[in-house]
Amino acid sequence: MKLTFSHGASLPDPDKLFNAGLGGNAWRAIDFFEGDTINERALKNLVRAAVDYNQIKLKRKAPARSRAKVHKSKK
Repeated sequence: MKLTFSHGASLPDPDKLFNAGLGGNAWRAIDFFEGDTINERALKNLVRAAVDYNQIKLKRKAPARSRAKVHKSKK
């Protein structure tokens, strides 16, 4: 099984889980093979880092809202 992170190159990987896609500039992946032992703590930390990265990226792309409110006069 392959677990791919589209912005994996931007994520911290202190436990060295990424073992595929290391030559690219954006994505990274983890190839799991039958019989592999999974470091659950490290995988959870990596997924959390990916979620945080994506949320920050979305906030940067969001259009700035105008703080001025338009008031209608009551006549």
